[in-house]
Amino acid sequence: MRFLLRPGWIALTVAVAGFAFGCYYLLAPWQFHRSEERDGTNAALTRAVSTAPVPRGELVPRGTEPTDAVVWRQVVVTGTYQPGDVLVRLRSVDGSAASEVLTPFRTTDGETLLVDRGYVRPAGTVLPPIAPAPGGPVTLVAYQRPDETPTDRAPIEQAGYRQFYAIDAAQIGSGLSPGYLQLLPDQPGTLTAVPLPPPDPNPSYSYAWQWLIFGIMAIGGWAYFVRLEYRTRKDEAVPDGEAAPDAPDTAEPAPRTTAEVLADRYGR
Repeated sequence: MRFLLRPGWIALTVAVAGFAFGCYYLLAPWQFHRSEERDGTNAALTRAVSTAPVPRGELVPRGTEPTDAVVWRQVVVTGTYQPGDVLVRLRSVDGSAASEVLTPFRTTDGETLLVDRGYVRPAGTVLPPIAPAPGGPVTLVAYQRPDETPTDRAPIEQAGYRQFYAIDAAQIGSGLSPGYLQLLPDQPGTLTAVPLPPPDPNPSYSYAWQWLIFGIMAIGGWAYFVRLEYRTRKDEAVPDGEAAPDAPDTAEPAPRTTAEVLADRYGR
């Protein structure tokens, strides 16, 4: 087995070990984690359409970040829309470009929340007219959403609106409670409601098992070629001081003459 110490075999062994390590400790666990996240999202979406709305304060304490357990839950808030619409640009709704419109909302208990009133579709860089939010006290039913991860891109001023690249209450304005509300259709102030995302088919679980199988295949292939190399070298080996055995003599004997045949039969 000393051939395993040759540079080529060392490189192959290290490559296979690295690949198998990545499969078992990086790629497969990552896909299992993604599978759990997607299962959680699917379960939250199911709750969103099957659970009756409740007052937001029962699910999210004032000023706190919504937990995963309440994401997509339907909540009820009462209050008044505040001036200061902002846009979230470069969104995709039903496969087409859109900008989502967010408006601050002051609740009756003094909390200020961001409300996603829906979306508009810009024509290039030109925005269509955006209807203002209604004045006076209103009661809203909306999906509870968490803040999105902010981007490194700074907001811009365009078409008379501050425009952002992610919905993050802390980045959009001070004094806003974490998270935001996504309005259901036909609520006061709704433009075109952002639809619920479709359930995720969640192939991550299958991908995780594929990575585990790839790791087994890599190790099995390495073992096969090591065995093949070992047997080849063993068959080719010749002990020191010992000549290789002669090949058996398979040549046919030369034909006998008539004289030789008679001499054998009658003697000389």
